[in-house]
Amino acid sequence: MLYAFELSGEHEELPVAEVLACLKIEGLDCRPRIRVDQCLVLEVAGNEEDVERALKGRVTERLAMTHHILKVVGTSENTPEAVMELAETFEPEGFIREGQSFVVRAKRIKHHVDFPGELLERKIGGCIYRKGFRANLKSPDVEFRLILSEKAVLGTLISSVDRSTYEARTPQNKPFFHPGVLMPRIARTLVNLSGIKEGELFLDPFCGTAGILVEAGLIGARVMGIDAQEKLVLGARMNLEAFGVNYALMEGDACRIPLKEASVDAVVTDPPYGRSAAILAESLETLYAGALEETFRVLKPGGIAIVVSDKAALEYGEKAGFKVLDIYVQRVHRSLTRTITIFQKNQTA
Repeated sequence: MLYAFELSGEHEELPVAEVLACLKIEGLDCRPRIRVDQCLVLEVAGNEEDVERALKGRVTERLAMTHHILKVVGTSENTPEAVMELAETFEPEGFIREGQSFVVRAKRIKHHVDFPGELLERKIGGCIYRKGFRANLKSPDVEFRLILSEKAVLGTLISSVDRSTYEARTPQNKPFFHPGVLMPRIARTLVNLSGIKEGELFLDPFCGTAGILVEAGLIGARVMGIDAQEKLVLGARMNLEAFGVNYALMEGDACRIPLKEASVDAVVTDPPYGRSAAILAESLETLYAGALEETFRVLKPGGIAIVVSDKAALEYGEKAGFKVLDIYVQRVHRSLTRTITIFQKNQTA
């Protein structure tokens, strides 16, 4: 069955990578079919009921850079004529049941079409009405969504991500605030890319105010954080307790992690950037090299480590023994561009 993920426009690549990571975590076998601006269509194998239960449940709960998940009715060229042909010919079975009401919503992505979506909403609604179903604009049983990007994707809404929960966890809304931290949506996305599962051990060796740890803890991971500054460790504790997260914290050195070899399932961290940052190492270069060596040691074989920095961490990670899976660039503002490097420890390490 085909499912479409209506993506946020926060980054060109990260929302797609996050969707694929979340489906993999939930054991769903998928194959990309269409990728256009702010929409990804996947063929997901397996029993339809089981697949949709996972999509509506754990996948939706984890996602940060997705707005909606749709069960795909069909795809077409992004012209009114092609969309109407799709609407007229689709079979309603499997998308809307006898006696159910419906509404049609169209979403134009940027400037990929030059006609109003409202016109197609009415025309598609007419097609569905003629198939024997009644419209209800206020409280419909089924919402048909039309995504108008480089292609047109028509589907029924099966789930929506409550992105307001991330806004409620912005750094300024937490009990302890410190400037320069990751926003919750990017932190959750990186947690998802690490592949961490419920009950597994997640480490942030530069935990700061625990923004990354909170997001990992909220999906059920056991989280551990280290920071060199006592005040940040105390602030991290306040934030983690505010969200009821299962955690362990310590003031310490990321270059000397007090954990056994191969004991951690995943690592995501945002090390200090500026030269003025309080660090125990003699330089940032020494810090990065030592921290990645220790991260490699404590990470389980096959585990993922993600490092966010204002410089490529590739060199330090490769010297530590990691394989580089991906590198993403995120422009924050004029004077800050983050580099997100995704490493993996070899299965035989």
